Amino acid sequence: MHSTPSIPVTPRGLRHTLAGFATGLSVVAAEVDGRLVGMSVNSLVPVSLDPPLVSLSFAKASSTWPVLRRAQRWGISVLGDGSAQTLDDLRRPAAVRFDNIDMDIDRGAAFVRGALATIAVTPHAEIAAGDHTLTLLKVHALARDEEQRPLVFFGSRTHQLAECSQNRRTRPWQARTSS
Repeated sequence: MHSTPSIPVTPRGLRHTLAGFATGLSVVAAEVDGRLVGMSVNSLVPVSLDPPLVSLSFAKASSTWPVLRRAQRWGISVLGDGSAQTLDDLRRPAAVRFDNIDMDIDRGAAFVRGALATIAVTPHAEIAAGDHTLTLLKVHALARDEEQRPLVFFGSRTHQLAECSQNRRTRPWQARTSS
């Protein structure tokens, strides 16, 4: 029998352990009172296909979260492997966070121009979850650039995926034609 070394269940231990789980990187943003509000997130999770729901998790200590939650419609932009600079820009103070980022706004939802994928959402439900708020979001619109690959967060750093195979399968949502 193989024994796995144990790490203490502390905030630091949990963060270290989960750094071994690769996640995508995205930006959630909206226009609130005439200005862009948002942040980078790596907690985007698909929840339900019918009805279409995704979730994001926000730290209760965040100063951006209370402002963002006032918006009725949000934009989620999944970052592609050419978006490392966008992540750096998002680390700036909230007042200047979006100054160097090209954004598109549609009915209050704000999207990073050139993102790998975009998802327009409205808040559906909130669940208190320890030091975070888990937010369920109803999906209203989707878009995806299939030429891009994702920017990935792993080991507390960003990475690009390497192409493993040139073999592309038919996508299940595309109509197939018969001869």
